[in-house]
Amino acid sequence: MKNLLVFAVTLTLGATALFAQGKARAKTFTGAIMDSECAGMGNHDAGYKMTTTNTPKDCTLACVKSGSQFVLYNSGRKLTYKLDDQEKPRGFAGDNVKVVGTYDSSTKTIHVEKIESAK
Repeated sequence: MKNLLVFAVTLTLGATALFAQGKARAKTFTGAIMDSECAGMGNHDAGYKMTTTNTPKDCTLACVKSGSQFVLYNSGRKLTYKLDDQEKPRGFAGDNVKVVGTYDSSTKTIHVEKIESAK
């Protein structure tokens, strides 16, 4: 009976440790909310011409309306991060932001917890 209790406690502690290891911690990522097309080019220059817009916000919204996805683009590191939530970024289109979330390296996607202005 005592051996069974020791086994059960050991199993529970082991499962808890494995679960804690697998859970990723949220991080803060910085950059601009852009559309995937313009982020791929590193700027909005071609997007302005294609959408007849002249601000990052208007270009981003027009490109997303045409089928692009919202992404976070870090121009200093030239990195583009996919965002799993496509609604939260809408209010920050074209703005520099901080995105808090967990990063899935296999899909290069941030699982967004929150977005706030970087100003």
